[in-house]
Amino acid sequence: MAADQRPSREEAEAAVRVLLRWAGDDPTREGLIDTPSRVARSYDEFFSGYAGDPVEMLQRTFEEVEGYDEMIVLRDIRMESYCEHHMVPIIGKAHVAYLPSHRVVGISKLARVIDLYAKRFQVQEKLTAQIANCIEDVLQPRGVAVVIEAQHQCMTTRGVHKTGVSMVTSRMLGAFRQDPLTRREFLSIIGSPSSSHGG
Repeated sequence: MAADQRPSREEAEAAVRVLLRWAGDDPTREGLIDTPSRVARSYDEFFSGYAGDPVEMLQRTFEEVEGYDEMIVLRDIRMESYCEHHMVPIIGKAHVAYLPSHRVVGISKLARVIDLYAKRFQVQEKLTAQIANCIEDVLQPRGVAVVIEAQHQCMTTRGVHKTGVSMVTSRMLGAFRQDPLTRREFLSIIGSPSSSHGG
């Protein structure tokens, strides 16, 4: 969305007051008087991914790696996102791997790319694909693998109210899709109970 199309902070806070009234409460009572401001500030953090460019995040790479061409894996990266259907949290962890062809990127940049995509309204399937596709497009490795395991509050706190259920999505590109041994090695490293993930 263009900056000139984005509502003002005042408009955002007014919208929160409307939702408070819709829920059945009084936004002018003491406990809620500052809630619209707090919600607007929290949205700045929850959805900070819209303000960053994941492609730019991966642009700075390193080529002096003594020819290292084995798998690079970052696992158990805590991830927080928000369901675009119900605006409630998706909380879990991401595992990312790639097989470098001629350059590598700092591991903190991989975690940041996950955050930049996660801190937007999302569905988990799209989030998984976006992370993998971005790494493939920018680094041009021999393969990329992304697995996300997450719990969806739209399922645990509303609707069917099923707790303890995790959704697992994966995206395998290049060697991870084509070579079962490479895929199996990655899934073993991240502790996956199955080697049947597709992409």
